[in-house]
Amino acid sequence: MRILIIEDEFHAAKRLSGLVTKLRPGAQILNVLDSVEDATEWLEQNSHPDLIFMDIQLADGLSFEIFKKTRIEAPVIFTTAFDEYALRAFKTNSVDYLLKPVDEVEMVGALEKYERLFGKTDTPTLEVGAIQALLKAMAQPEYSSRFVIKSSQGLTYLSVSEIAWFLSEGGLTYLVSKANKKHHLDYTLEQLEDLLDPKSFFRINRKMIVGIESVQKVSDYFNSRLKIALQPASGDEDSIVSRERVKAFRGWLGA
Repeated sequence: MRILIIEDEFHAAKRLSGLVTKLRPGAQILNVLDSVEDATEWLEQNSHPDLIFMDIQLADGLSFEIFKKTRIEAPVIFTTAFDEYALRAFKTNSVDYLLKPVDEVEMVGALEKYERLFGKTDTPTLEVGAIQALLKAMAQPEYSSRFVIKSSQGLTYLSVSEIAWFLSEGGLTYLVSKANKKHHLDYTLEQLEDLLDPKSFFRINRKMIVGIESVQKVSDYFNSRLKIALQPASGDEDSIVSRERVKAFRGWLGA
C-alpha cells in the first residue's frame, strides 16, 4: 500500500506515519506534504498513491483547493479537528474521516474500510460538486434546537421555538417560555450567543437576549436607547436596548 500524507502539523503527521507503520508494516509512506501548493505539485509530477491521508486545514488554505487544481485519482481519508456534525457528507464522498488527535482504533476502522471498498476495484474520485457540498456543510453552523431544563419531575427539554427570551439575574441565567414559565439554565449569556441562531435571537444588553417573535413593539427611550415591549412581558429595566447595540438591533429587525 502506497500512502501519501498531506498534513501541516508536525506531531499529527508523525502520529499518522507511526500508526500506518504499526498497523500496516508493509505500507510505504511516499511523502509528507504540508500545503496545498506542495501537494498539488507533487500529485502532478508523481504517480498517484493508493491512499491519501489529508488534513482539511493546511498551511496555505483548505485542502479542498487541491481538488480544484488537479485531479486526484486516489481515495481520501480526511483528518480534521472539526466536530462530527459538520462532517456528515464525508462518509459518502470519501473513504472516511478521523478526528484529531487520531485514535488507533478509529485508524484501524478507516484502513479496513479502505481495503474493503477499494482493495480490488477501481478508485472513484471526489468531484467538485462533492467538495462544494462539504464546504457548505462545514460553513453552516448548527444551532441548538432545544435546551434541557430541570423540573420537579426531573429533566425535560424545551424547544427553541417555545422560548421568548433569556435573562441573566443574580448571577444565574434563565429562559422564559412563550407560555410565561421561567426556567434556570446552566449557561451564561455569552455561551447562549454561540448556541442561538442570530437571525432569531439578539442580545439587547448585558442582561438579556430576546427572541424575534417575542418583540411586540419598539419605542424610543432616553439617552438614545430603545425600549421593547415583549410578550410575555418582562421587567421595564430589562427590555432596554443599550445605546451601543441600537444600530445592530435595528438591522436585526430589518428596520
